[in-house]
Amino acid sequence: MSQNSPIRKTLLLAAGLALGWASASYAAEGPPIKVGASIALTGEFESFGQEQARGLRFWVRDINGRGALLGRPVELVVYDDESKVDGVAAIYERLISEDRVDVLVSPYSSPQTLAAAAVAERHGVPMVSVGAANTIWERGFKNVFGVFTPAEQNMDPVFSVAAEHNLRTVAIAYQASEFPESVAEGARKRAAENNMQVVFDQSYPEDATDLTGLVSAMAATNPDVVIVGAYLDDSVAFMKAAQRQNLAPGILAFSGAPALAEFGEAVGSGANGVMSTVQWTRSDRLPGSFDFGFRFQARYGLYPSYHAAGGYGCGQILEAAVRLAGTTDHAAVREQLGTMIFRSILGHYRVDETGMQIGKPKYLIQWQDTHRSMIYPPDIARWDVRVRFPTWSGR
Repeated sequence: MSQNSPIRKTLLLAAGLALGWASASYAAEGPPIKVGASIALTGEFESFGQEQARGLRFWVRDINGRGALLGRPVELVVYDDESKVDGVAAIYERLISEDRVDVLVSPYSSPQTLAAAAVAERHGVPMVSVGAANTIWERGFKNVFGVFTPAEQNMDPVFSVAAEHNLRTVAIAYQASEFPESVAEGARKRAAENNMQVVFDQSYPEDATDLTGLVSAMAATNPDVVIVGAYLDDSVAFMKAAQRQNLAPGILAFSGAPALAEFGEAVGSGANGVMSTVQWTRSDRLPGSFDFGFRFQARYGLYPSYHAAGGYGCGQILEAAVRLAGTTDHAAVREQLGTMIFRSILGHYRVDETGMQIGKPKYLIQWQDTHRSMIYPPDIARWDVRVRFPTWSGR
């Protein structure tokens, strides 16, 4: 690798950002660099959105505390989309046309991201995305860049654990919306690759509040592994139905909701043994993870979920792209987001030609007694996997 290659420059910048020296050493001057986002601060996705917003604000506080970005302060412009798709497009039109933001961060949830992406594409404004449904990367967008592992790969760690423990049958349940549907599609593919039999495969409506019938039918198949593509409210509804129906698989894994403390508060002791795929944990041994977790907890009084780290990581990725571009010009920033190799708090950032994230790994946590434990991958796991779901049945 040459001393002046783009890859070397990117990796050196990544190291500098991790250590905090790649920032201006003088007071910020000039107009602010504006980062715009629509985030679910209320409504169904409030728990996820609030964490994302805290992470973004934490990054803005850090970067302005370090000095500046290209000699200018950073300003975050956020609107509440109320967890609804309707209105997201208008918010992003406002961010671009009225607020004159320089770069964008996607909303939480893939349907909202798709609505925002269409606006970003029309105006040619680069946007980093926490939305991860595979449909996002199938639309031909040139201005949207993923920061999370794609949804179809969401359950890969679960299948690795299932194979290690010789579990052979799989039941899949998922909300009928973009992200959970992609999770389910990926689960079907991994099951086939691992010669595992899918004994149950059913969706449920987005507004479902009682999943008793679905869980009863699933329990009748006596699956070794249960995979649920869901958000917070429907994950809790599934767990309550599972308790009533005495569902007792070897593995019960969700697509993210159990990463939140609110899940444990809602489910209580029934959370014991539940697994969740996550995009980040402070146990991942990435530079800055423990520091971020400590400082976030000191400021907000709670341990950060991966959604908070996602917000912070979005900021770091945008910061790297703008620094490498040396400007906020949309074309120049877009070029960097599409080609740079960077390591944020989330891990390696690298996208393919569609903007889909291909660089970062996925992690698996498990509720063990009253705490969330990092159990996969084995080389960084802090606790052993507990298989044979320790449910209310005593199994």
